[in-house]
Amino acid sequence: MIGRLIKKKLDANKLANVFVNSLLEITENGFEDVKSMISDDTAFVSYPQLASNAEDKFLLIVIVGNLRYLDSHFEVVEAKEIHTQIVRKFAAVFSMEEAAFEKIIQEYDSLISRVNHPSKNTLYGMSKAVFHKLKLNEFQEDYFKNMSTPNPLFLKRMDEIMMNFLWDWDEFFKKHKMNFS
Repeated sequence: MIGRLIKKKLDANKLANVFVNSLLEITENGFEDVKSMISDDTAFVSYPQLASNAEDKFLLIVIVGNLRYLDSHFEVVEAKEIHTQIVRKFAAVFSMEEAAFEKIIQEYDSLISRVNHPSKNTLYGMSKAVFHKLKLNEFQEDYFKNMSTPNPLFLKRMDEIMMNFLWDWDEFFKKHKMNFS
């Protein structure tokens, strides 16, 4: 009981550690299920062949989608500090310069906005980005293939899966208190 009342205090650096490790773990453990879902989806008329770097592309979509939610849970200055720490840590994971990793993040963010325009729904944009980044258009029926747009039934199923890769801020704030200096 007392353990539930005492919240752990985290600063931006510690939050970024938890965030990065959690996203890496969930993507590593969950991507095979995503691949299976895509392979078994009835929206495709042939078995989708995913590139060897599909998991990395998926992870980047998950990272960007989750970064987009920072502003809705933190003050602007706090969100920027957390974003910076997250980029720093992911850059280290991928053995990249921070600026180079930030550029990739911006490219994926732009992709999500572009494929999802005019909607601002991040989850829907993530699902569409998965469709486009994994080059799934060529595997669907001609009607949707010719329009170069994902089958809406596939997108609905993909949304349900992508929800599992979004950070649960409500649960996080039940256990942790942020400490910004």
